[in-house]
Amino acid sequence: MRAYFDAFSGISGDMTVGALLDLGLSREALERAVDSLGLDGSELTFGRREYGAIRAATFSVRATTAQPERTLAHVREILLRSSLPKGVIDRALATFQALAEAEGKVHGVPADEVHFHEVGSLDAIVDVVGAALGVETLGITAIHVSPLPLGSGLVETRHGPLPVPAPATIELLRGFVTRPGNGAGEMVTPTGAAILRGFGAVSGAPATLRPGRVGYGGGSRTLGDRPNVLRIICDDGEPLPQGIESDEMLVVECNIDDMNPEIYEHVTARLFSAGAADVTLVPAQMKKGRPAVIVQVLAAPSQREAVARVLFSETTTIGVRFHRVERLKLPRRIVEVQTAWGPVRVKIAGGDGAPSVIAPEYESCRAVAERHGVALRAVYEAALRAAR
Repeated sequence: MRAYFDAFSGISGDMTVGALLDLGLSREALERAVDSLGLDGSELTFGRREYGAIRAATFSVRATTAQPERTLAHVREILLRSSLPKGVIDRALATFQALAEAEGKVHGVPADEVHFHEVGSLDAIVDVVGAALGVETLGITAIHVSPLPLGSGLVETRHGPLPVPAPATIELLRGFVTRPGNGAGEMVTPTGAAILRGFGAVSGAPATLRPGRVGYGGGSRTLGDRPNVLRIICDDGEPLPQGIESDEMLVVECNIDDMNPEIYEHVTARLFSAGAADVTLVPAQMKKGRPAVIVQVLAAPSQREAVARVLFSETTTIGVRFHRVERLKLPRRIVEVQTAWGPVRVKIAGGDGAPSVIAPEYESCRAVAERHGVALRAVYEAALRAAR
């Protein structure tokens, strides 16, 4: 299930947990998860609050005893000794790892030597664990987030007053679409930014969205220009036919009418090395009757910049365009089959009721054919027979 974090008022740890509680995360499950951390002196508060016309769930954590200053190693030990599900632990660890790397870059020290201050406190640990538990138990497999308001002004920290967003926060938001100066005060907290980074959130709305369940999580401040809530919209969608999977990709493309065609083979190889799932060259005719080629690249959203860098460095294009697409696909796996000339890799797609598609990998077949001096077609057909 996909979830769209509509963060028009920013994001924080408590707002995220509140929205997930509103979506159906069990209060009792969250309390058990916190108890399993073995941290003394935590008091959880659950509630509801009106933010104008919106009624949102609220969540807060208060430390009732003095808390030690923690490092990444301390937080890792707390998580690994808990009885939390593996998926929850993995998300929480990724979140604190991302935070440690951001803090380390700001302070010029290795991530393992970073001493967490505000974000290593008990409430931040509980917020991250609660968010990870909510995502896991609600079955959220992909997160998209709207452009984030960066806020304005200064925020008080253990290091003294810092500009909004704090340096570690802006490091965590690298690659996310933001709106500088939007909002008064801190709109995105370090914990909120770390959750987005650690949970693998994708910046920008999905190409399509079928709203299902909606949850609202409220923040502690009252904003003068908007309700201070995080809205999470879940795309429950319709179940896919058996044996078919779905994902979201980017199409990155450009038009080229002034490049030596011999170079395209090298460009294609570089694009695949940069993470492209597919590369297509489409003949076209441009202005003044010039023949051209449209280079279309299918890639995961996270590979957008890497693909663009290859197009800019290896071709004559001066601009690329991209758009999100949804993809239905057969599940696929790579197996190795034995032929008279040795092993060959074969892709098999389908299963679970879907018809199987069997395709020997070209490069694997070619390597075997060249090594043994046999026809490529013979190796291909032998691999196909072995796979069947």
